[in-house]
Amino acid sequence: MKRNSINFFIVAIVFFLFVTSCKQIDLQEQNTAIPQNKWQSNFITKNTFEIKDTNVMYDVYAVIRHTDAYEYSNIWLNVGFQQIGDTMKYQKRNLTLANDAAKGWKGIGMNDIWEVRELIARENLKKGTYTIAIGHVMRQNPLLNIMNVGVRVEKSTRQQ
Repeated sequence: MKRNSINFFIVAIVFFLFVTSCKQIDLQEQNTAIPQNKWQSNFITKNTFEIKDTNVMYDVYAVIRHTDAYEYSNIWLNVGFQQIGDTMKYQKRNLTLANDAAKGWKGIGMNDIWEVRELIARENLKKGTYTIAIGHVMRQNPLLNIMNVGVRVEKSTRQQ
């Protein structure tokens, strides 16, 4: 009987530590499928998200999913950022998708599909609705073997 009480006590402590150590990650992620994996330069993805908590910094990531057959080690993006009522402000970004040939693709891969999340902004955002537009500005058109393009917004765990 005493042994069962000790086991119950240990299980209760482990459960308590597990529940209290879990931290909810406040994030929003939206991805847009690229038709036939051929990203036309005039195809602009638009993702909308809402900010409610203004007491924290937010990390904004571009999310690119591509196949092994993608021909380049980077991708140039034209990223637009807009809060409702403001004008869209664009900025060109060069995202590295691969390291040198020995290390290969960056990000998370499964079989021949790779996903890269690249930090594009760390902001203290005002309460409201935001739109992020992403288009590519590569010379090749259409840009082949890009499957999805998206945005991930999460509360930052880093200091300013």
